[in-house]
Amino acid sequence: MAASKPVEAAVIAAAAPSSGSGVGGGGTAGPGSGGLPRWQLALAVGAPLLLGAGAVYLWSRQQRRREDGGRGDASGLKRNSERKTPEGRASPAPGSGHPEGPGAHLDMNSLDRAQAAKNKGNKYFKAGKYEQAIQCYTEAISLCPTEKNVDLSTFYQNRAAAFEQLQKWKEVAQDCTKAVELNPKYVKALFRRAKAHEKLDNKKECLEDVTAVCILEGFQNQQSMLLADKVLKLLGKEKAKEKYKNREPLMPSPQFIKSYFSSFTDDIISQPMLKGEKSDEDKDKEGEALEVKENSGYLKAKQYMEEENYDKIISECSKEIDSEGKYMAEALLLRATFYLLIGNANAAKPDLDKVISLKEANVKLRANALIKRGSMYMQQQQPLLSTQDFNMAADIDPQNADVYHHRGQLKILLDQVEEAVADFDECIRLRPESALAQAQKCFALYRQAYTGNNSSQIQAAMKGFEEVIKKFPRCAEGYALYAQALTDQQQFGKADEMYDKCIDLEPDNATTYVHKGLLQLQWKQDLDRGLELISKAIEIDNKCDFAYETMGTIEVQRGNMEKAIDMFNKAINLAKSEMEMAHLYSLCDAAHAQIEVAKKYGLKPPTL
Repeated sequence: MAASKPVEAAVIAAAAPSSGSGVGGGGTAGPGSGGLPRWQLALAVGAPLLLGAGAVYLWSRQQRRREDGGRGDASGLKRNSERKTPEGRASPAPGSGHPEGPGAHLDMNSLDRAQAAKNKGNKYFKAGKYEQAIQCYTEAISLCPTEKNVDLSTFYQNRAAAFEQLQKWKEVAQDCTKAVELNPKYVKALFRRAKAHEKLDNKKECLEDVTAVCILEGFQNQQSMLLADKVLKLLGKEKAKEKYKNREPLMPSPQFIKSYFSSFTDDIISQPMLKGEKSDEDKDKEGEALEVKENSGYLKAKQYMEEENYDKIISECSKEIDSEGKYMAEALLLRATFYLLIGNANAAKPDLDKVISLKEANVKLRANALIKRGSMYMQQQQPLLSTQDFNMAADIDPQNADVYHHRGQLKILLDQVEEAVADFDECIRLRPESALAQAQKCFALYRQAYTGNNSSQIQAAMKGFEEVIKKFPRCAEGYALYAQALTDQQQFGKADEMYDKCIDLEPDNATTYVHKGLLQLQWKQDLDRGLELISKAIEIDNKCDFAYETMGTIEVQRGNMEKAIDMFNKAINLAKSEMEMAHLYSLCDAAHAQIEVAKKYGLKPPTL
């Protein structure tokens, strides 16, 4: 059974992969992830996804070919119509009928004269004589009886339309405000004021107006949806830029860190310490902290890696670098990696640059640095630089399976699926036991078949998933990606089984619980069970920003805006990149706008 619209909206909004998708990730996916990354979802559809049920999701329309749920337009406008022309009467408002009794005849004469002035103004407007039109509309306003709210609001709105043609944005906003005061649910006036606020750089006011318009129109007009998308992105970027610059570095959870490193097989810095790096005494101290053989900051950092004492790693690496020790290249790469993990790309880049430039360094160190810098560039929306780094890594270390694995994921993000599959094939050729690459190849083929609506290729991809999980029964990623494909195919029961297998293999992977929770919403509309699973994810990993974001999205759909904002703010504080933070701020601002619209106009979208 298909999910109801509010449930579907919540699911689409939050169905991005886990925060386990590579650090600085640029989309390099770690265990438990898959599907469209959150940053790409934000770019594709923007944050209007939180404005309410039935929203038109561009990615959903283009990639998933879902219907948007109805073609009606609450305002009586065509979906993509331009609101430029003046009009005869506004949308009806309560209590707007003509009065009866003594004086009614006199009022009608005044109203008739006002309407005549307005009609004259409309002729000037259509002829492009906007100054004359403004004079006529002003006359209509002065003649109109004050109790004729609807007619008076029309005259103000028409004058605003003329001011708009002259790009007098302040006057547009003022007249639209008068129109809305007289008729609070006047869609044309609200939208025209929203556009004026955009021109005046009043983003918050623009967002509130366009939110009201989207709700009144039932989220059926693409023009207003795109304006909401635009202003939310701008607000998100502004706030994220300031917040990210002053944020306190935050080490992610041990589970996240281990998931990240597990996506590399040729990464020297993540390999266990060699026997020669430990003292003979330590080899006999089973279960006790190791003492490194040399007085080396890097080896001490490696020891802390094994102990999962991650907070001390950067400082120990700095000691090695400052002393220009034997392991300086390794220390630079390890420090850069942890800078990426805590979301400090600015600090990571100089270290990565230096490793890459060290011609005498181990080629695998340099290739790994290129992979990580390339991923960082992708997250910063610099795909050309990202591609250059991955290609350089392949040139200097053509036998490095990690290069092709991570470049394959980059190609998926760039919708270059055939090239992605070729990279995954090369990774598999170099490392036939790479379950992760085989699972992600299946997902790439599935995505290509699904977006192309090719049923035979979909069936082949699904069969491929079955072969992967049979060959690699301990690969949680295979079950997770298969579950997402099964969910697309509405095979919800089997998808649920796949998520259970993921949990059996990785009981501490919080993101799996989030995906399973979303499945309950889409499959059974079981809100309580869905929230229970997402709460479990937060209990397992209280630094799982994906869980907080998803919880916030659901609370928006339930109409609990204050709680949603609290969840989004928690996710913002955990965000690992400025782009991710901008997306979260967009969600938060959308919820704030709904609160203001509810206060001002009593408007609320449908809820769960």
